[in-house]
Amino acid sequence: MKAEVLLLFFILSFFSCSSEDPSLVEVDQGVLKGEVEGDLRVFKGIPFAQPPLGNLRWKVPQAPEKWKGVRDATQFAPSPFQRGNPPAGKSEDCLYLNVWTRAKSDQDKLPVMVWIYGGGFGAGTTADPVCSGVELTKEGVVVVAIAYRVGILGFLAHPELSAESENSVSGNYGLLDQIAGLQWVQKNIEAFGGDPNKVTIFGESAGGISVSMLCASPLAKGLFHGAISQSGGSFGPTRATTYPGENMKTLAMAHSDGITYAERSGRHTIAALRQMPVDSLPVGRGWPIVDGYVIPDIQHTLYEKGQYNDVPVIIGYNSDEGASFTWSPTPEDFVNRVHRRYGQFADTLLGVYPIGVNKITRTARDLNRDAAFGWQTWVWAELQSQTGKSPVYYYYFDQHPDYPEDSPKYGYGSPHGQEVAYVFGTLNKIKELNDFTHLDSSLSEKMIRYWTNFSKYGNPNGEGLPQWLPYTNSNPKVMYLDSDPNMGAVPDEKAIKVLNSYFKWRMISEGQKMN
Repeated sequence: MKAEVLLLFFILSFFSCSSEDPSLVEVDQGVLKGEVEGDLRVFKGIPFAQPPLGNLRWKVPQAPEKWKGVRDATQFAPSPFQRGNPPAGKSEDCLYLNVWTRAKSDQDKLPVMVWIYGGGFGAGTTADPVCSGVELTKEGVVVVAIAYRVGILGFLAHPELSAESENSVSGNYGLLDQIAGLQWVQKNIEAFGGDPNKVTIFGESAGGISVSMLCASPLAKGLFHGAISQSGGSFGPTRATTYPGENMKTLAMAHSDGITYAERSGRHTIAALRQMPVDSLPVGRGWPIVDGYVIPDIQHTLYEKGQYNDVPVIIGYNSDEGASFTWSPTPEDFVNRVHRRYGQFADTLLGVYPIGVNKITRTARDLNRDAAFGWQTWVWAELQSQTGKSPVYYYYFDQHPDYPEDSPKYGYGSPHGQEVAYVFGTLNKIKELNDFTHLDSSLSEKMIRYWTNFSKYGNPNGEGLPQWLPYTNSNPKVMYLDSDPNMGAVPDEKAIKVLNSYFKWRMISEGQKMN
């Protein structure tokens, strides 16, 4: 009896002390010990689901298990298994998240910003120093970074997998991981001083596309209250042969791909594939699909019908995304690719996105920019303004040097991903920006305030900032984020509307035959 009393006293004393020790936080699964530096507390490698190993490979994420004692949360967990060597290593055991907070207690109720990394759905990490939450937390927010499965582990669809699913679908495991991470945030973020009723999701590239998809998914309803999509959007039609901006497949198409993948691996059943070591799996395509469950339909159709999570959004892209997505070696090859993809619309599009005689000009690259990001952003703004109630804040990031004529970068703008370091205030982490100017720092400070104000109020504006007007159908204005942020017209609006004609045609029965 005396031993039991002493044990009870020890337990009560431990939890009494833990409330006074800022490095200790209790969540649903148990107690975490993180790092403390001044008023900043960081908790890394927190499991939000069971490791998706063995029979849980290609399964929906399962609820995390509890632990006894104190769990160390001072090291990043491995990144998802992928090609290459990401920070913190890589593993199939990857469903972890990180939290940065300066809240003094669990009563602070600070807004929460949940980061979703990019990487083309084939790579990504929560351990990227460029995406550290340190600077953002100085503006009074809690920052969370959630991991998700990528590549073939995150997005394999197969008839056997759909047959074993209670919803008769497969393929969107990476998105389901993100949803599981957001559910964990709802249950536990108060322990870190966050407000579960004021959650903003934000991401870039595949992360921005994920944000777009979560806005369209009924499974994510109520899990967030604002969304920021940087170079994202996913409003294109499905297509068997995919292109940037038309990346989605139907479940039936993905099933066919999955059967081919299994045959190529030499293992014809899912049971056999699950037995293969992760590093022996053949490389396969990783991309979400229109499965009728996680993503009920083409996002364009859902938005036309008003069937989406109607929350305030910041959406935008960079001025020279095409520089990162134009792979043609010659102008002739570029033109041939345009004809192959756009068919009867090719010549009209080349008229509004003209190409040079001897080189692929910026105006030509902008066709690739707009197909992948510009049109996606514009049509998102148009449709939400028509069918939604929440405001849309539209931006165009255009911060770059004016390269001299003898430079190989003459005529280039801001490439894909450049804005990320500005958002996180980590310009010093980018080698190309080591000599960044005062104007770079000034723009980064403004963007940090715009992003964090939006997470607090659903509106990016604040004292001392250039006014950012919401986009409406009657007043389609865009914030140009450069050394002198200002409102302007939609970039290349005439060309985007021509591109819109192509996408609209692709969504009718005649255009769907291209599948």
